[in-house]
Amino acid sequence: MSNATIFAEKLLQIKALKLNADEPFTWASGWKSPVYCDNRKLLSFPHVRDYVKSELANLILEKFGDAESIAGVATAGIPHGALAADLLRLPFIYVRSKPKGHGLGNQIEGVLEPGQKVVVVEDLISTGKSSLEAVEAIRQAGGEVIGLVALFTYGFAAADIAFSEAGVPFHTISNYNALVEVGMKQNIITESQLSQLMEWRESPSTWRQ
Repeated sequence: MSNATIFAEKLLQIKALKLNADEPFTWASGWKSPVYCDNRKLLSFPHVRDYVKSELANLILEKFGDAESIAGVATAGIPHGALAADLLRLPFIYVRSKPKGHGLGNQIEGVLEPGQKVVVVEDLISTGKSSLEAVEAIRQAGGEVIGLVALFTYGFAAADIAFSEAGVPFHTISNYNALVEVGMKQNIITESQLSQLMEWRESPSTWRQ
């Protein structure tokens, strides 16, 4: 069993991943989705939290071994990024969605040195918009983003294109294909639901609209 399917199995066990093609969820964007991923929930399960911390640290070491700092994307990427940074003994910063409206007006919290090589940590990737906004904020502040790691990706083609155009390589612990594979093995997904899940992934913005 691959790391991707092991993690998908853990997320399903703690109900951080929910599948329901018959009664889809509504995202903040208004999109209808047969999948809802809540990685915040795993923070309440120490064994899963430790697994994620270890896997993120391993990904960073393997893919971006010259990292000098870790940056969490607010808010969901902050705890996972901080845990990985602690294990790697690297500095940690986090990036707000926009500059603070009071005090120092910071968008980046923590110390970012000019030219510092940064790996961004996100909880999940859908379109990649929020992740790449954080990347741009770090670049504007003088940091060098060498890559991004995340817990989960839906595998949308639009996200792959956006990251490629921004020059940001990314890697994730698990993904949508692994989720579907585990769901089929555990009889959570039926054959009829499988086709709906694949249709949604091909065109999430128009599915069931």
